[in-house]
Amino acid sequence: MEALGARLAAQYPSGIVYLQGELGAGKTTLVRGWLRALGYQGKVKSPTYTLIEPYDLSGRRIYHFDLYRLTDPHELENIGARDYLRPDALCLIEWPERGGSLLPSPDLWIIIEHRREQRRIRLDAMNTMINH
Repeated sequence: MEALGARLAAQYPSGIVYLQGELGAGKTTLVRGWLRALGYQGKVKSPTYTLIEPYDLSGRRIYHFDLYRLTDPHELENIGARDYLRPDALCLIEWPERGGSLLPSPDLWIIIEHRREQRRIRLDAMNTMINH
């Protein structure tokens, strides 16, 4: 999963990316590979309790969201999500279905299915005009 994240980092250094999959599917591991490829060397953890984990890499803003604990999409307003969902940032959003229609459309939607020892990964590029 880290290798896939690294490959995607080259194609999507900014934009909105949805990461959908069950608990333990590898979403945060994919994010770790993505961040490492962009130069981040620190610890990468799932922001399950903080909801948003910001990273600043040489002026590049990256936000890792984990919306698993949201019970209502309007909670996004309470955490100031609109301030983070900027066109110049990379927003990696786990559990996007919990954000409902309050999230912008993704540039890339990654769906991870984890069954036993195998993963099936589907990538849907929603915006082919992303500026790299």
